[in-house]
Amino acid sequence: MTTRNPKVDEFLSKATQWKEEFVKLREIALASGLREDFKWMHPCYTLNGKNIFLFHGFKEYCAILFHKGALLKDKHGILIQQTENVQAARQLRFTKLQEIVELEPIIKEYINEAIEVEKAGLEVALKEKNEFSVPEELEKKFAEMPDLKAAFASLTPGRQKGYLQYFSQAKQSKTRETRIEKSMERILMGKGLKDCICGLSKRMPNCDGSHKNA
Repeated sequence: MTTRNPKVDEFLSKATQWKEEFVKLREIALASGLREDFKWMHPCYTLNGKNIFLFHGFKEYCAILFHKGALLKDKHGILIQQTENVQAARQLRFTKLQEIVELEPIIKEYINEAIEVEKAGLEVALKEKNEFSVPEELEKKFAEMPDLKAAFASLTPGRQKGYLQYFSQAKQSKTRETRIEKSMERILMGKGLKDCICGLSKRMPNCDGSHKNA
């Protein structure tokens, strides 16, 4: 049985939604033999320092998130890819405690498989930046503004990837256009999506939201 982490105890004591579900998920997680950590403000279970899964909650569901879920066989067809741009992680979602209770054997099966994936040293083959398609709305803006296209091309691959993912996540063309318009200043300045452009951030070069109080 895994040693309980006090930070997870505190997390559960403060939970106002999905509390019963979290308690059950923790019970299942503790039986896995993995180390109980607390990362990204959520209970996370690791093997030799490597993240295997965590559990978290949203408005409409709570979930176990497998960090290398894309490598699981998912023979029951229940893993969910949060968005098309999420490459490695996959979720098991629940909307009530009874679902977790009924699926407990399968949940444990998936956890054990995730552990074996990590022990085998398997890695998800992540897409390179140039494997992400450039949205039509951005191509159109490039045609209108050659300077913008040149500025985007001069960004680091990581910054380009961040923008392409952010733009592509929007399902509606109008939303993609809005995101592009709001990002143009950053791109022209050679900044990434999360870089500070006002000079007020205390977490340079990252933006910490200080501009909102200016």
